[in-house]
Amino acid sequence: MRLAVLAAALSLACSSAAFAGASSSNFGEPQPDPKTRNMTRYEAKLWVFDGCLISQSRLQGTTREAVHSPCSCYATKTIDQMTKAEFDFFREKSYFDDSSREKGFRNLDACKLKRPM
Repeated sequence: MRLAVLAAALSLACSSAAFAGASSSNFGEPQPDPKTRNMTRYEAKLWVFDGCLISQSRLQGTTREAVHSPCSCYATKTIDQMTKAEFDFFREKSYFDDSSREKGFRNLDACKLKRPM
């Protein structure tokens, strides 16, 4: 299920996971991952970080270790910048809403990661 959300995030213009997040208008309504429902912000950072490692290592054709620091930067910045409403949306839907996705894109650039599109 998590990979489905990541695939949606990558295709988006993205995210997300969540990555930079998927919009329901792009793919229909994806099924939420029950794991996100009660996540703390710390757990969400780990979840987004893991998705980033997978997607960015593929996008860049490199190892997960090579994108470890930039993905840590991305996950931390993106989750920390979410408002309570944005974070609640993420927990309920398992992907980023439009405003969080925009923050995610800015953080991809700031953390020197590739945009999926």
